[in-house]
Amino acid sequence: MTGRDRRGSALEFRRARQAFGFPPVSQAGDDGLLAVGGDLSPERLLVAYANGIFPWPSRHQPLLPWFCPSPRTVLIPGHISVNRSARKALRRAPFVVTYDRAFPEVIAACASVARREGGTWITPAMAEAYTRLHELGFAHSVEAWNGDTLAGGLYGVSLGAAFFGESMFRFESDASKVALLTLLGRLEEWGFPFVDCQMMTPHVRRLGAQEWELDRFQSELAAALEQDTRRGVWPP
Repeated sequence: MTGRDRRGSALEFRRARQAFGFPPVSQAGDDGLLAVGGDLSPERLLVAYANGIFPWPSRHQPLLPWFCPSPRTVLIPGHISVNRSARKALRRAPFVVTYDRAFPEVIAACASVARREGGTWITPAMAEAYTRLHELGFAHSVEAWNGDTLAGGLYGVSLGAAFFGESMFRFESDASKVALLTLLGRLEEWGFPFVDCQMMTPHVRRLGAQEWELDRFQSELAAALEQDTRRGVWPP
């Protein structure tokens, strides 16, 4: 499944919020929790992302929780702070970066890293759901290879001109950094206005991440959803 969706389809996902039981995002709690329950069907996931909502399973929450935090952390392609070490990594690292070449392997690697760090949100059900989104052309992986070895990468969801980053991993130093910076360069070329990082971390802070209040994030997201979705396997 390749090519671009017809204009407006991403906005249709946004308009379907009530049909899937999601309350207005303004009702999210201080921790960003908006709703619990439901499933991880492709339709529900796409409606959620189109409304700035994402699932975040936890061993402490028996029902599937959905979040819409404020402020929201974003990276702006074309306005990234690249320090000296990152520039050196881009110049000297032996990695070749590809797109959508090894999605199942990337999400499995992200899950294994998360488990080592104590996180549990990439459950088998989550991995299966996002792999299905990938098969439908909405979820994408970015891989950094050292020869034939997968050294690092990331995955996320794309709707309209919005990219929602989900998780990243590295097995070799600088591999995930190179994958992310390469992706940001590609998204800048395509005119993507932002990458949703969900929460602030030291890594994205160093790259110049911004925090947007909910109203601004929702406004920028709605504008991004007016653009065509680059659905299907992304080119090298």
